[in-house]
Order: sequence, then structure tokens, then C-alpha cells
Amino acid sequence: MDPLEIISKYYKPRSKAYKILVTHCNLVTEKALKIAQKHKELLSDVAFIGEAAMLHDIGIFRTNAPNLFCFGEYPYLCHGYLGRELLAAEGYPEHGLVCERHTGVGITTEEIIARNLPLPLRDFVPVSVEEQIICFADKFFSKSGDPSYEKSVSEVRKSVQKFGDKNVARFNEWCEIFL
Repeated sequence: MDPLEIISKYYKPRSKAYKILVTHCNLVTEKALKIAQKHKELLSDVAFIGEAAMLHDIGIFRTNAPNLFCFGEYPYLCHGYLGRELLAAEGYPEHGLVCERHTGVGITTEEIIARNLPLPLRDFVPVSVEEQIICFADKFFSKSGDPSYEKSVSEVRKSVQKFGDKNVARFNEWCEIFL
């Protein structure tokens, strides 16, 4: 499977949205692969990580994120499950789960209800080690601003703190495992 071939079905190559997406996903993929290679004891599927990390944000074009040159009808928060739907239709349901579960450090059904989030009522929390690695790596890079800037652990922790202590605890667990 060639992730860029799939991305090119939904984004015009050389468009601003394509460039933002591919730049971000390349950085996340590099970080995720470094983590997987550093921690061979986790027995993660490195090939899968390389593919799924490149595709984890494929659903952004269906959202209304003008700063990313995406003009879809859904709120940005929906890009994960929209990406899952898209990749499942392409025949890659496991890759799609990475899309669905990578937002924040995961979003629980309880958080969806408590915050009245525009998401289906189910858990969107990374389950497999591959999903966790990609989600963790994604937290260090933004699609807006300087895409090549890698946030520090403390910067990521501060941004995760906005969503509660449970999210910080999950991020801290990942720091102990992946760093």
C-alpha cells in the first residue's frame, strides 16, 4: 500500500492542503518510527506504523478548517472518525482505527457526553501499541504555524492539561514507555 497514492485520491497534489497534510504526516511518521525502532521490546508492526501514521489525518479535507485550506462541512474534531470511514471504504479498516483514535490522547464516551462533543458516542482511545505510538508522536507537531517545529514534552503536557488530569496521566504513561 502506498499512503501517498491514497492521499492523492482525496487531495490535489501540490495544493496547500496536500502540502500541509503530507508535511505533518511525514514528521509524525518519522517520530513514530523512531519510537518503534527504539523500543523493539514493544513488538510493534513497524510497516503498519509507517503506513498508518502517513494516513492518520486524511479526513481533514471533510472538515471546516480554513487555516488548513480545508472547507468541508464537519467540525475539525470529526476528522478522525471521518478518516476511519474513508480508509475502511478503501479496504484499510485497521489504518482507519488509527485515524479515529488519535485525537488528543484519545477521547472517551464520558468526555463526549460531558463536553457535548460532535462525535458518535463511543470511545476514541488508542488501543493497540501502534495506535498509541502514532497518537503520541502526533502530539509533538502542529499542522498550523511552523510545521517542522517539534514541541517539547512540557509544551505537549501543557496543551493536554486543558482536557483534564486523566489525559495528562495517559500522556505521562506514554512518556515513560516511549521516551
